[in-house]
Amino acid sequence: MRRDPVTREVLSLIAGMSTRFYAEYDDAAAAQDLTGVQARLLAVVADRPVPMNQIASVLKCEPSNITGLVDRLAARGLVTREPSPTDRRVKLITVTDAGAELSAKVWAALDFAAEPLAALTAAERLALRDLLRRISADDPTALETAAMTAATAVPSD
Repeated sequence: MRRDPVTREVLSLIAGMSTRFYAEYDDAAAAQDLTGVQARLLAVVADRPVPMNQIASVLKCEPSNITGLVDRLAARGLVTREPSPTDRRVKLITVTDAGAELSAKVWAALDFAAEPLAALTAAERLALRDLLRRISADDPTALETAAMTAATAVPSD
């Protein structure tokens, strides 16, 4: 399938931003003596306890890899592993206060996107967020709708 020039440019811009984000994220994590994957795991569990299999899904890796990551973070006192109250076979990973503080430091060091996003108005940032949510939705019909909308939209300056 051939892509139109605008779609190619959008994909290229997204890829470039992703590359920059992960490079800076890894550097910010290393400054806190974390690997990039360890920092991402802390971010995944920052707001609520998360089952290990769900962490594996979010991080796109094998569940056995999560076990090692959690072991290393738990040894540093950054996460805890607790049985689920509804299914004792399931382990929930919870960030500790120390882990939350370290994760916040990593996120605070990420400012590559702050400058470009600061050039947008609040309304433009909301519109960008909403568009990105729509095209990254897990619902295939949302992706189809976004694709049809993009295909029929007329670029304007």
